Amino acid sequence: MQVIGTLCKTERMSERKIYQPLQRSSRREFDIRGARYSVTEWGDPGAPLLMFLHGWADTGSTFQFVVDAFQDNWHVVAPDWRGFGRSTIDCASYWFPDYLADLDELLHIYTPEEPARIVGHSMGANVAALYAGTMPERVRAFVNLEGFGLTPSDPSDAPGRYRKWLEEARAGQRFLVYDDLEALASRVASRNPHMEASQAAFVAAEWAEEQPDGRMILRADPKHKLPNPTLYRRAEAEACWSAIEAEVLMVIGSDSKLATRYADIVEASCPADREVRIDNAGHMLHFEAPAALATAIETFLRDHL
Repeated sequence: MQVIGTLCKTERMSERKIYQPLQRSSRREFDIRGARYSVTEWGDPGAPLLMFLHGWADTGSTFQFVVDAFQDNWHVVAPDWRGFGRSTIDCASYWFPDYLADLDELLHIYTPEEPARIVGHSMGANVAALYAGTMPERVRAFVNLEGFGLTPSDPSDAPGRYRKWLEEARAGQRFLVYDDLEALASRVASRNPHMEASQAAFVAAEWAEEQPDGRMILRADPKHKLPNPTLYRRAEAEACWSAIEAEVLMVIGSDSKLATRYADIVEASCPADREVRIDNAGHMLHFEAPAALATAIETFLRDHL
C-alpha cells in the first residue's frame, strides 16, 4: 500500500472554470491480483464505510459531486477499476470475473470483518450485483445506479463474436484524442445536458492525461474497447441476483437513454426493495443530479448504519 497524498486540480481552461471540491480527497494505491489499484478516498476513516464502484470508462474520483452533497459523515472509497483511471495493469484482455475478485480483495482491505455498503453505477453496479449474490455475507446494503444487466445472448452468435474479438484485437483499439481539456469538457457537457459546465471541466481533468504533443487522451486502456468474446448469459446473472440477501435500492434517471433502450429488461433486472427515479438526469446520475442522488443514497443507507 502506498499513500499518494491529497489530490488537487492545477489544470487551467481558457473558457471553463473547474469545479472546486468541498470535500478534500486523497489517493491510495494497492497491488491487487497483478494490477496497481488507485483508490480515491474522502472523509474520516473512522466513519461508516461506503464504497463507490464506477462504470465503464469512468473513474472513482468523479463521484466527488455526490460526496460533496452528502449530509452525513462517511468514509467513502472509490477505486478505479483495473485499466481505467489511474489503476494500471499489463494484460492482453479484460475478463468480467476479475472485477469480482478485485472487489473481494478491496473489501478485505477496507472492511475485513464487517459486510459493506456499496453504491455501484452501470458496469460497477453489475459487478456489485453479481458479487452480492455470490458473497451475500459480505454486503449489507447495495445501491444500484442503473445496473440492469444486458439482454440475453443467442448461442448462435458465438462464432461471429469470437471472430470479431480476434480481428479487432489484431487491428488494435484506441480512444479518441482531444485537442485540449476544453474539447473533452465540451463533449462531457454535451452528453450530460443537466450537468454544470464547471463539473464537466472537473470530469475532463480527471479522465484525461496530456500526451507529449499537448493533446489529451483518456486514462483508460484501449483494450477495454475490444468486444467480449464470451457471450453474456443473463440466466446466470439472474441466478446470482436471486441469492442477494442485502437490501437493494435501484436508482434510475428519468431521462436515461439506457433505461429506455433496455426498457424490456429494466423491470426484470436486479431485484430491488426500493426504487427511486430522479428527474432531470440521464444515465450519469452522479454527474447530472448529484444532490438528489446523495439524498436518495443517504435516506436508504441510514437504515443500515
